[in-house]
Amino acid sequence: MRDPVAGDRRARQDASPVGTITERAGSEPATGQASDEAPIVLATADETKAWGRRLGGLMRVGDVIGLVGPLGAGKTTLTQGIAEGLQISAHRHVASPTFALVNEHPGRVPLLHADLYRVNSAAEVAELGLDEAYDRTAAVIEWIDRIPAAAPADHLRVTIKIDAHGVRHLTLQAGGPASARLLRALRAS
Repeated sequence: MRDPVAGDRRARQDASPVGTITERAGSEPATGQASDEAPIVLATADETKAWGRRLGGLMRVGDVIGLVGPLGAGKTTLTQGIAEGLQISAHRHVASPTFALVNEHPGRVPLLHADLYRVNSAAEVAELGLDEAYDRTAAVIEWIDRIPAAAPADHLRVTIKIDAHGVRHLTLQAGGPASARLLRALRAS
């Protein structure tokens, strides 16, 4: 259960570093504002998956990640890495739920994986039951920029831009105390 004052549910786990987050001197992103850090640069799909594994290893029940990026940017690849970090069985096929809209996967922390690409309204999001799942899973929501209200305000937004060479550039934005703690844990790992 979440402590309403501290927002802390349980200790984060450490993971091996991939895609270093570089802090600028004296920078501490304000809640709800984009970090002023340099983007995380991931040259390959394998590096993207490894960085996701690192993130997943730090996640716990109630953490929500909102992914933003164009088709082919690596949102699902990142989610596959997060699933590995959450110790989702390798026998589970973690694929983009573009047509199913929502998939759940059991693991150290259960993973709710949603894709809003084909969702057109907040009413459709309500039918998915995401709010009920946030208390019992860690969640990754692809295309969160289409319907931002689908995620709680306190979520970590990961924006992925892919350049002409296929290199991914990730920027992170914490929306509240829990996601800010996740961002700090990423910096420290």
